[in-house]
Amino acid sequence: MRRLTHLVFSPASRLARLMLGEKRLVCDPQAPDDATAHLPVFIDLDGTRCEGLWAVVDHLEGNYPENPLIPEDGRAETLRWLDWTMGVFDDRVTRRIVFEKANPRFTGASSRSTPDMNVIRSGREALRELLPTIGRTVEVHGNLAARVCTIADLALAAHLSALDYFGEVPWDATPAMREWYGRIKSRPSFRSLLSDRVPGQPPVTQYAELDF
Repeated sequence: MRRLTHLVFSPASRLARLMLGEKRLVCDPQAPDDATAHLPVFIDLDGTRCEGLWAVVDHLEGNYPENPLIPEDGRAETLRWLDWTMGVFDDRVTRRIVFEKANPRFTGASSRSTPDMNVIRSGREALRELLPTIGRTVEVHGNLAARVCTIADLALAAHLSALDYFGEVPWDATPAMREWYGRIKSRPSFRSLLSDRVPGQPPVTQYAELDF
Protein backbone atom coordinates (compact mmCIF):
# COMPACT_ATOMS: atom_id res chain seq x y z
CA MET A 1 0.00 0.00 0.00
CA ARG A 2 1.24 3.49 -0.84
CA ARG A 3 1.63 5.71 2.21
CA LEU A 4 1.39 9.47 2.70
CA THR A 5 2.49 11.09 5.93
CA HIS A 6 0.83 14.47 6.19
CA LEU A 7 -0.52 17.26 8.40
CA VAL A 8 -4.22 18.08 8.17
CA PHE A 9 -3.93 21.87 7.80
CA SER A 10 -0.65 22.03 5.90
CA PRO A 11 -1.41 23.28 2.36
CA ALA A 12 1.56 21.30 1.03
CA SER A 13 0.11 18.14 2.52
CA ARG A 14 -3.34 19.01 1.20
CA LEU A 15 -1.96 19.52 -2.28
CA ALA A 16 -0.22 16.13 -2.14
CA ARG A 17 -3.53 14.51 -1.15
CA LEU A 18 -5.33 16.23 -4.03
CA MET A 19 -2.68 15.13 -6.50
CA LEU A 20 -2.98 11.52 -5.36
CA GLY A 21 -6.74 11.77 -5.79
CA GLU A 22 -6.42 13.23 -9.28
CA LYS A 23 -3.98 10.46 -10.21
CA ARG A 24 -6.47 7.93 -8.79
CA LEU A 25 -3.82 6.38 -6.58
CA VAL A 26 -5.03 4.54 -3.49
CA CYS A 27 -2.97 5.64 -0.52
CA ASP A 28 -2.86 5.08 3.24
CA PRO A 29 -2.73 8.53 4.91
CA GLN A 30 -1.12 8.76 8.31
CA ALA A 31 -0.09 11.33 10.88
CA PRO A 32 3.63 11.94 11.40
CA ASP A 33 5.55 10.17 14.14
CA ASP A 34 8.90 11.68 13.20
CA ALA A 35 9.24 15.37 14.07
CA THR A 36 12.29 15.69 11.81
CA ALA A 37 10.55 14.59 8.60
CA HIS A 38 10.04 17.17 5.86
CA LEU A 39 6.35 16.70 5.18
CA PRO A 40 4.55 15.56 3.17
CA VAL A 41 6.31 12.22 2.79
CA PHE A 42 5.07 9.81 0.11
CA ILE A 43 6.18 6.18 -0.15
CA ASP A 44 5.28 4.42 -3.38
CA LEU A 45 4.60 0.73 -3.97
CA ASP A 46 8.22 0.06 -4.97
CA GLY A 47 9.50 1.67 -1.78
CA THR A 48 10.50 4.98 -3.37
CA ARG A 49 10.44 7.64 -0.65
CA CYS A 50 9.65 11.23 -1.59
CA GLU A 51 10.16 13.76 1.19
CA GLY A 52 8.82 17.28 0.78
CA LEU A 53 6.21 18.68 -1.60
CA TRP A 54 8.45 19.25 -4.62
CA ALA A 55 9.82 15.71 -4.47
CA VAL A 56 6.25 14.38 -4.30
CA VAL A 57 5.14 16.56 -7.23
CA ASP A 58 8.10 15.48 -9.37
CA HIS A 59 7.56 11.79 -8.60
CA LEU A 60 3.83 11.78 -9.23
CA GLU A 61 4.04 13.77 -12.47
CA GLY A 62 6.99 11.75 -13.73
CA ASN A 63 5.77 8.29 -12.83
CA TYR A 64 2.01 8.70 -13.32
CA PRO A 65 1.65 10.74 -16.53
CA GLU A 66 -1.81 9.47 -17.47
CA ASN A 67 -3.56 12.38 -15.75
CA PRO A 68 -1.06 15.25 -16.12
CA LEU A 69 -1.45 18.19 -13.76
CA ILE A 70 1.27 20.29 -15.39
CA PRO A 71 0.12 20.33 -19.03
CA GLU A 72 2.52 21.27 -21.82
CA ASP A 73 -0.02 23.80 -23.07
CA GLY A 74 0.17 26.42 -20.35
CA ARG A 75 3.08 24.87 -18.47
CA ALA A 76 4.84 28.18 -17.69
CA GLU A 77 1.66 29.84 -16.43
CA THR A 78 0.77 26.78 -14.36
CA LEU A 79 4.15 26.81 -12.65
CA ARG A 80 3.98 30.58 -12.14
CA TRP A 81 0.67 30.28 -10.28
CA LEU A 82 1.95 27.29 -8.33
CA ASP A 83 5.03 29.21 -7.21
CA TRP A 84 2.94 32.28 -6.31
CA THR A 85 0.46 30.22 -4.30
CA MET A 86 3.00 28.22 -2.33
CA GLY A 87 5.12 31.33 -1.79
CA VAL A 88 3.31 34.68 -1.71
CA PHE A 89 -0.16 33.44 -0.79
CA ASP A 90 1.23 31.05 1.81
CA ASP A 91 3.40 33.71 3.47
CA ARG A 92 0.91 36.58 3.38
CA VAL A 93 -2.33 34.74 4.08
CA THR A 94 -2.33 31.09 5.12
CA ARG A 95 0.47 31.21 7.67
CA ARG A 96 -1.00 34.33 9.23
CA ILE A 97 -4.50 32.90 9.59
CA VAL A 98 -4.57 29.10 9.53
CA PHE A 99 -1.25 28.61 11.29
CA GLU A 100 -2.38 31.00 14.03
CA LYS A 101 -5.88 29.56 14.50
CA ALA A 102 -5.18 25.84 14.11
CA ASN A 103 -3.69 23.57 16.71
CA PRO A 104 0.06 23.48 15.91
CA ARG A 105 0.13 19.69 15.82
CA PHE A 106 -2.02 19.84 12.67
CA THR A 107 0.14 22.43 10.88
CA GLY A 108 3.67 21.71 12.06
CA ALA A 109 4.00 25.28 13.35
CA SER A 110 5.84 26.11 16.55
CA SER A 111 3.77 25.75 19.70
CA ARG A 112 2.23 28.94 21.06
CA SER A 113 -0.12 29.83 23.89
CA THR A 114 -2.81 31.85 22.08
CA PRO A 115 -3.37 33.09 18.50
CA ASP A 116 -1.96 36.54 17.73
CA MET A 117 -4.95 38.56 16.53
CA ASN A 118 -2.72 41.21 14.97
CA VAL A 119 -1.14 38.56 12.76
CA ILE A 120 -4.56 37.15 11.86
CA ARG A 121 -5.87 40.61 10.94
CA SER A 122 -2.87 41.20 8.68
CA GLY A 123 -3.61 37.90 6.94
CA ARG A 124 -7.24 38.86 6.44
CA GLU A 125 -6.22 42.20 4.93
CA ALA A 126 -3.80 40.47 2.56
CA LEU A 127 -6.50 37.99 1.55
CA ARG A 128 -8.91 40.81 0.68
CA GLU A 129 -6.20 42.44 -1.43
CA LEU A 130 -5.41 39.26 -3.36
CA LEU A 131 -8.92 37.96 -4.00
CA PRO A 132 -9.81 40.39 -6.84
CA THR A 133 -6.80 39.27 -8.90
CA ILE A 134 -7.73 35.62 -8.46
CA GLY A 135 -11.36 36.37 -9.25
CA ARG A 136 -10.52 38.22 -12.48
CA THR A 137 -8.22 35.42 -13.63
CA VAL A 138 -10.74 32.61 -13.18
CA GLU A 139 -13.51 34.75 -14.64
CA VAL A 140 -11.54 35.22 -17.85
CA HIS A 141 -9.91 31.81 -18.18
CA GLY A 142 -12.22 29.47 -16.25
CA ASN A 143 -9.23 28.21 -14.26
CA LEU A 144 -5.96 29.79 -13.18
CA ALA A 145 -3.62 28.72 -15.94
CA ALA A 146 -5.40 26.55 -18.51
CA ARG A 147 -8.82 25.42 -19.61
CA VAL A 148 -8.36 22.20 -17.65
CA CYS A 149 -7.75 21.86 -13.93
CA THR A 150 -4.02 21.95 -13.21
CA ILE A 151 -1.77 21.69 -10.19
CA ALA A 152 -2.08 25.48 -9.89
CA ASP A 153 -5.82 25.21 -9.26
CA LEU A 154 -5.30 22.37 -6.80
CA ALA A 155 -2.62 24.32 -4.91
CA LEU A 156 -4.76 27.42 -4.45
CA ALA A 157 -7.78 25.27 -3.56
CA ALA A 158 -5.66 23.50 -0.95
CA HIS A 159 -4.95 26.84 0.73
CA LEU A 160 -8.51 28.09 0.42
CA SER A 161 -9.91 24.87 1.85
CA ALA A 162 -7.77 25.27 4.96
CA LEU A 163 -8.93 28.88 5.29
CA ASP A 164 -12.53 27.89 4.65
CA TYR A 165 -12.40 25.31 7.45
CA PHE A 166 -12.26 28.31 9.79
CA GLY A 167 -14.73 30.40 7.78
CA GLU A 168 -12.04 32.87 6.73
CA VAL A 169 -12.85 33.32 3.03
CA PRO A 170 -15.32 36.13 2.11
CA TRP A 171 -16.86 34.20 -0.77
CA ASP A 172 -19.60 36.72 -1.48
CA ALA A 173 -16.99 39.34 -2.32
CA THR A 174 -15.72 37.36 -5.32
CA PRO A 175 -18.54 35.46 -7.10
CA ALA A 176 -16.26 34.25 -9.92
CA MET A 177 -13.78 32.73 -7.49
CA ARG A 178 -16.61 31.20 -5.48
CA GLU A 179 -17.94 29.52 -8.64
CA TRP A 180 -14.45 28.28 -9.54
CA TYR A 181 -13.82 26.93 -6.04
CA GLY A 182 -17.21 25.22 -6.08
CA ARG A 183 -16.16 23.33 -9.22
CA ILE A 184 -12.80 22.33 -7.74
CA LYS A 185 -14.45 21.41 -4.46
CA SER A 186 -16.84 19.08 -6.31
CA ARG A 187 -14.04 16.99 -7.82
CA PRO A 188 -13.73 13.45 -6.39
CA SER A 189 -10.16 14.19 -5.26
CA PHE A 190 -11.52 16.76 -2.80
CA ARG A 191 -13.68 14.33 -0.83
CA SER A 192 -11.00 13.36 1.66
CA LEU A 193 -10.29 17.02 2.47
CA LEU A 194 -13.97 17.76 3.05
CA SER A 195 -14.15 14.93 5.56
CA ASP A 196 -11.34 16.39 7.68
CA ARG A 197 -12.24 17.02 11.31
CA VAL A 198 -9.94 17.78 14.22
CA PRO A 199 -10.82 17.42 17.91
CA GLY A 200 -11.96 20.66 19.50
CA GLN A 201 -11.94 22.57 16.20
CA PRO A 202 -14.96 21.65 14.06
CA PRO A 203 -15.27 23.31 10.64
CA VAL A 204 -17.84 25.94 9.74
CA THR A 205 -21.08 24.54 8.31
CA GLN A 206 -20.31 25.45 4.69
CA TYR A 207 -16.95 23.69 4.68
CA ALA A 208 -18.25 20.35 3.38
CA GLU A 209 -21.19 21.74 1.40
CA LEU A 210 -20.82 21.63 -2.38
CA ASP A 211 -23.60 24.21 -2.88
CA PHE A 212 -22.43 26.95 -0.54
